[in-house]
Amino acid sequence: MPLSPSLLLEFDSEAQSLRRCLERLPADQLDYKPHPKSMSLGQLATHLAQMPVWGATTINTTELDLSGGFEQPKPATTDELIAIFDAGAKDFRAALAQVTDEELTQTWTLKGPEGKVFLSMPRAAVLRGMVMNHLAHHRGQLTVYMRLLDIPVPSIYGPTADEAV
Repeated sequence: MPLSPSLLLEFDSEAQSLRRCLERLPADQLDYKPHPKSMSLGQLATHLAQMPVWGATTINTTELDLSGGFEQPKPATTDELIAIFDAGAKDFRAALAQVTDEELTQTWTLKGPEGKVFLSMPRAAVLRGMVMNHLAHHRGQLTVYMRLLDIPVPSIYGPTADEAV
């Protein structure tokens, strides 16, 4: 079986859960930080909303060089946040549907300042580790922020205290 269908199923499940979380975020709370060292709710949500863009970039390029910096969008509303996510998810899903196993085994590289290689591994490993697992990790953080702000946490892998399956 090709890898692409499995990755699509995984992404669709993760994307659906993430979108439900993003939809519940009140725009007037986007500056909230649970700790001075933490990202704000808006920064964390934007980071998550952009994860699918990373997936499409991984499939459509051989490397990403961040030595020139990276400017993250600053959505002011929940609708803007959802629009970022939806556009990225659409592009990532389309790229996943077309990618071949051969392309998934090719090396993809992430570079930082002065060309320093942060990681270099097969695309499939990047998609699983740096996109899918990264998304699940930060979505977990997001649900903690939601709980602290008394925002109902949606069902993700099963029921929550706020929502049955």
